[in-house]
Amino acid sequence: MPERTTAESGATSTGSPRTGSAARDSHADPSLARSLSRRHIQMLAIGGTIGTGLFMGAGKTISLAGPAVIFVYMIIGFMLFFVMRAMGEILLSNLNYKSFSDFAGDLLGPWASFFTGWSYWAFWVVTGVADIVAISGYVDVLAPGTPLWIPALLTPVVLILLNLPSVKAFGEAEFWFALVKVIAILALIGTGLVMIITHFTSPSGAVAGFENMWNDGGMFPHGVAGFVLGFQIAIFAFAGIELVGTAAAETKDPEKNLPRAINTIPLRLLLFYVGALVIIMSVNPWRTIDPGSSPFIGMFALAGLGVAAIVVNLVVLTSAASSANSGIYSTSRMVYGLAQDGNAPKAFGTLSRRKVPQNALLFSCIFLLAGLVLLYTGDSFMGAFTLVTSVASVLTMFVWSIIMVSYLAFLRRRPQLHAASAYRMPGARFMPWVVLAFFAFMLWALGQADDTRLALVVAPLWFLSLGAAWYVNRKSPLQQARIEEWRAEARAEKAALVQS
Repeated sequence: MPERTTAESGATSTGSPRTGSAARDSHADPSLARSLSRRHIQMLAIGGTIGTGLFMGAGKTISLAGPAVIFVYMIIGFMLFFVMRAMGEILLSNLNYKSFSDFAGDLLGPWASFFTGWSYWAFWVVTGVADIVAISGYVDVLAPGTPLWIPALLTPVVLILLNLPSVKAFGEAEFWFALVKVIAILALIGTGLVMIITHFTSPSGAVAGFENMWNDGGMFPHGVAGFVLGFQIAIFAFAGIELVGTAAAETKDPEKNLPRAINTIPLRLLLFYVGALVIIMSVNPWRTIDPGSSPFIGMFALAGLGVAAIVVNLVVLTSAASSANSGIYSTSRMVYGLAQDGNAPKAFGTLSRRKVPQNALLFSCIFLLAGLVLLYTGDSFMGAFTLVTSVASVLTMFVWSIIMVSYLAFLRRRPQLHAASAYRMPGARFMPWVVLAFFAFMLWALGQADDTRLALVVAPLWFLSLGAAWYVNRKSPLQQARIEEWRAEARAEKAALVQS
């Protein structure tokens, strides 16, 4: 089969690559603008890596796994690096792909685009609710007595104002949000190193030193069981790592900028996750870390830097706002693409004069108000945070799994594109199976504790609802045309491979 170019691949400007001629005509109207520069996409990747889960959830993860938490983060990061490489290879094989939902529909069938797009939308909405909970909690710390409904209501309004002007405005906002997080972690590492070098002694008598990592029960103080439990909360810290895949349609020079953003993931992992956690547990013995609060704030407070602790509270609040900002951006693009493919109301498939899907943006922001309900019905901020992040973890693992299954289909259906790729995934023939097995392990791990087990009940209800919606939607003439076109293309590719 001859190698297909981006023009020959049948991809449209916004939706699934094969949607029928009528759908392609409808996609001819103005599309998303490529306004995100190299610095935007790099900081978007960093911001996606440094999530609210690291700042707010690290304390509970440390309490569950002890110092072994660094191996938890390393293993998750290692697996997700291959997810990102698979996503990058497929996106760069056809620059008309706009996101992983786009190539999932092309490689697996229109159903995959529907399930992936709406599941990713639900993931970010749930994550946004978690961020609203976090923001409200830290506002209460910084300004005690503030009614919870004020930050829960104001945050969606601010996010709308940040995203409506243009995608470049979003990129600038996220650039500075991510920069704040980077500076905060570097400041923590620097402060911690000074405390270790000077043998800082805490009020409890603990002396700062790297030996605190293994002096109290070794690296695995809770054994294998504690190590497994650590994965439950840690996985959410990586949610959003795939965000650069939703920005592919609005990235300048994607052939250079996407690989650069993806290839720096291991370095970011070692510095921002492993480095920060090693410093925290060396300064503050792991048993003394409060699972219900941010260990980042706790370390600055321990150092006697009261002002710095307040600043870190602001940083954590900014991190949550950054996560919610990214979520609103990505959900609006997903709903826009779904509408272009007939998988969402047509009104969500329109752009403003500034090339922003404003209707889809407003639609997603409305659902963030669910944070109000959760704040007034939950027992605690951390309890509410754990509940919603567990549900979000299941949804994001589904999306990551779809990316890997799509990659397996890519290898099977279009081996010539894999062979010609300048950005091939290492271990392409076996790593997808290793990663999928790891996600199966993660689902099992979520079922090992009461506060995360509920996610395994809620998630199937979501997929059953999606299945029912797809059953109805697939009967439309547009979807029938897309399905038939996809089947014809799959048969043609199979025949060409047999002949070659």
